[in-house]
Formats: sequence, C-alpha cells, structure tokens
Amino acid sequence: MVANRNLITWNTKSGLLNSGSAWLPRQLLRLPRKFSPLKPFAMLPNNLHVALLSLSVSAVPLRNTFEEEPYMKRKVLRLSQTFNQIKDVNLQLASTTAKKIVEDPFEQSKRWKITSSYGDIGLIYRDEETNAYVASRMPAVYSACYRVLKEVRRRLPGFSPSKVLDFGAGTGSAFWALQEVWPKSLEKVNLIEPSQSMQRAGRSLMQGLKNLPLIHSYDSIQSLSKSITKSEREHDLVIASYVLGEIPSIKDRITIVRQLWDLTRDILVLVEPGTPHGSNIIAQMRSHILWMEERKYRKSSRKNNEVCKDLITEKAGAFVVAPCPHDGACPLVKSGKYCHFVQRLERTSSQRAYKRSKGDPLRGFEDEKFSYVVFRRGSRPSDPWPLDGMEFETLKEQHAKRNPEDLEIDYEDWLKLQQSDDTPHEVADAETDIADDLETDDAPREVVNAVTYDSDDAVETDGPIDSEEDEEREEERGSADLGGGWGRIVFMPVRRGRQVTMNVCRSTKRDASEGSYDRIVVTRTKNPTLHQQAKRSIWGDLWPC
Repeated sequence: MVANRNLITWNTKSGLLNSGSAWLPRQLLRLPRKFSPLKPFAMLPNNLHVALLSLSVSAVPLRNTFEEEPYMKRKVLRLSQTFNQIKDVNLQLASTTAKKIVEDPFEQSKRWKITSSYGDIGLIYRDEETNAYVASRMPAVYSACYRVLKEVRRRLPGFSPSKVLDFGAGTGSAFWALQEVWPKSLEKVNLIEPSQSMQRAGRSLMQGLKNLPLIHSYDSIQSLSKSITKSEREHDLVIASYVLGEIPSIKDRITIVRQLWDLTRDILVLVEPGTPHGSNIIAQMRSHILWMEERKYRKSSRKNNEVCKDLITEKAGAFVVAPCPHDGACPLVKSGKYCHFVQRLERTSSQRAYKRSKGDPLRGFEDEKFSYVVFRRGSRPSDPWPLDGMEFETLKEQHAKRNPEDLEIDYEDWLKLQQSDDTPHEVADAETDIADDLETDDAPREVVNAVTYDSDDAVETDGPIDSEEDEEREEERGSADLGGGWGRIVFMPVRRGRQVTMNVCRSTKRDASEGSYDRIVVTRTKNPTLHQQAKRSIWGDLWPC
C-alpha cells in the first residue's frame, strides 16, 4: 500500500487546499484580508522603542574583610551548606518524580485532575501573537493534521466520527482538517482553548459558513466536564495537536493525556512538531497509554467471573493504529534517531510577503515536520501478514517463462499513452523499467544518485501532483489491515542502481507486541515484483512483511 505524493497546494478557483483531496476551505485563503498580522512585525525596527533604565548606585560602605575574617568564614560555611542541600534535592528529584508517576497513578490522578488545568499552564496568546500565528503557522498545522487524519481514514475505512473533541483547538486548524476528511459524519464538536484571542479568531474564520456541526467552546477540561453529563463525556475521536509541548512538565502532560483518554470512546490522536523534543513527547505518551491499558487488561483477566471478564475486556486494552505497526517499545530510541514525517505545502501570499530575509522572495512551498501517534481502544486484530504463503520469482525465472512475442513493444505508442496519465517522474521511471527489461544481465548497471527529501533542492510544481479521482481510486483498491504485517517506512528510501534501500519499523512477533527498526534492501534481480513497489515508495508509506 503506497500513499499518494503529499503535496498540499492552494487552489484559488475552488477555494480549497489540495493534497490529492486535501483542500483548505475558502475562508483560510482570505487570511491576508482579515488578518494582516506580520506587517507590524516586519516594520518592527522602525517602531521599536527602547526604554532606558537609570540605575542609581548608592555608596554603601564595604566591610573590611581582613578585619572580619570570622564573619566571612561563617558566611562561607552557610553558603556551602546551602549548596549541599540544593545538590541533594536535585539528585532526589528525578527518582521522586518518577516514583510519583509510576506508583499508583490511578489514586493520584484524582488529585492531578483538580490541581492541574491546561488553562493555567499553557501559553497565553494576545491578539498580536494570534494574528501572527494565523498567518504564519496555521496552514502548516492544518496540513499536518490533515495528513494524520487522512491516514486514520485509510487505516480505518469504516470509521466515521460523529462526536469529536479538539483539545488545544487554537484557531481551529484541526477542526478544518476534520471537516475536510469527514464532512458528512460530524455532528458535534467540542473545542477546548483557554486563550480568548484564539477563540475569537476561530469564530471569525467560521463566520458565514453553512452546514457546520454543532460547536461548543470551553476554557479547560474541567469546564467541559461540568457542562456535560457522564453519558455525554465520551467522544468518537479526540485530537490534541501542537499543544502538549506547551505544557512544561511530564507530570502535567501525563495528567492531560489520561484525561483525554478517559474522554475517548474509540480514537485518540496526538500530533506534535517533528523535532527531537516533540518526538520525545509522543514517545512518552505512547508508552504511558499502552502501559496503563495493559495494566488494566491484566487486572481484568485475573477476575474469576467470566461474564464480567468478557464485559471488561471489550473496553480494556489499546493499540497503535499509526504510525507504529506494533505496540512494543519504540526501537528508534536506541538508534539515536527520532520518529517524524514530512508534509509539503504551498505558502500563502502573506507568508511569501513577510517570511523573507534580505528582500529575496521565498519559494512557493515549505516542508512541515511532525510526529504523531493514533490510539484505538480494544485489542489489535490478528490478521494474516500480507506476504504469508507468497513466493516471488527472481528476474532469471521470469525471463525463462517469457515468450519471445511478449518482448515486442510498441514503444512510441506506449510512451504517448503514459505521458497523458503519469507525471514526468513516473514516465522517467517507466522508461528506465523498459530499458532494464531489454538489457541483459551482463550489461553494465547504471548508478542512480541517492534520493533525498530536501526542500532546498526540490523542484516546484505548478499544481497538485495527485487529483481527487486518483485518491478515490487508491482507497477503493483496499486498505492495509491493522495486523502487525505492515511495516512503516521511516525516512526517504534511497535508490542506487537496481536496488532500493529502506529503513522500516516493523513488528517482530505475530501479536505485534514487539518491534524492530531494520534496513531492508530490495534488488531487482532477486525480487523484481517488490522492487517495482519499492521504487515508488516514499517516506511514511506502509511496507508489507
């Protein structure tokens, strides 16, 4: 299963943002008209005011240190004792914090829910910061959220959420992505955002729109819990995008994520920036949720009453839908790398105007790096692996079975047909495939440079690479199951001659309880079937095991 080439572009005719069918609503294209936030910041050197502070130095008689040597000794002794106390406290801080988190978290969660609130520890956005965020960061956050939610739709084609909770909603980036991915199923959306400026900006962008779901805004999880009954607490999908990094301590992050998990009926989505810090936050929350649900599952399995056991295990347990193909410890932690992905999007006119240095115009696109994890309640299905029982022929075996008549190819007609449907890159690959088929095994091999994902060397395109019809046809062909038989390609595959090298995170056990991070080399000589698939695979695609 190969994902489409995820280039997000702005379509001014339809008023939508396009990545295949990833389109941003028309309201967001008018951001420069409603918000011109970066202009004041661009003019900052001309409007900068510096307030000089006058320092008054009073002449205080200095003590004669030579005459008061006993006094100085007492001061030094007290200072040394204070430093030793601080050092002891710092050494005990890590173990004390870890002990509080690990030991009996269910009893302490009640206290955490009362003492911690996202509205108290999150960043405070004023109107100036909100306007700058809408113009500079909202398109990138939207593109990352859309990419993640589209992956959820592909892995769970029968999932259509009707009730959604958006924690840390900001100006509504995740809401627009939800509205685009599931436009017909959304009925009620609860937004949690403590910043009043962010709430006003989000409402302003939604003004005048029709066929919107029922939307309620809250300042914190506590205010949401007070406003709804227990039967209304659960949501089909809960998403927290680009918000956990604003919470300063791991203790408060775990508290927030546990509360969000309690409000989740089916799917929980966490998205953070694709930095080492953001990826580390995602890895920590992933480990805690899986550990917590495994602990619940073990407790429920010890009960003697089989009827109660069946009722409990329907809700107990959790597994990772994406991107991880397993529920074990993250293998990238020991490798020195961090798990993240890249989404390309086209810059808006305001970004091109104000995001520039030394007066040089910017490129028409940018790359947004992000890390994410998607949880689902229940147990991972035990589906057969896609390559079970399959035998692949080598290139020599395929050549031995071919008829001489099959080698007669009308090359010109075939190339004209492909040029009308494929992109230039795909046509070039097709030409290489035909040339390889006509070559003998003794012919010299052509060396292809390594393919890298670097925006500095990328080539701009005039329009979207994939169309909406192409994406619909791709989804109709079927989606990968949720078993452990599908690995995830991490980082861009490298093509060298007739071989493709990929870094794949995959499951090592049938129950997907453990995983590994391996380098896979697919050659055309040994496996021409998978080689064709590997050449067209990109960063973030699934790979069969």
